[in-house]
Amino acid sequence: MTDVGTRPDVADPTTDGDHERMAHIVDERFGTVVEAIVNGTPCVALCGKVWVPSRDPKRYPLCPTCKETAEAQGWQVPAH
Repeated sequence: MTDVGTRPDVADPTTDGDHERMAHIVDERFGTVVEAIVNGTPCVALCGKVWVPSRDPKRYPLCPTCKETAEAQGWQVPAH
């Protein structure tokens, strides 16, 4: 008999549909938003989401995970 471990059901921010309707803060160690838009290459958000930006982020609420991560690093996060 094989021992099958259980793990908590945690939403993956890279696949969760709600993350499609949020604005994210890009982790510029992996490229910039401008590069992603111009070249069509994916960028990486602080929350781990990987995507090619194509929508106006001002139309969406700020991702709470990105916001918490940025604030923990001492960044000033403007009210969205």
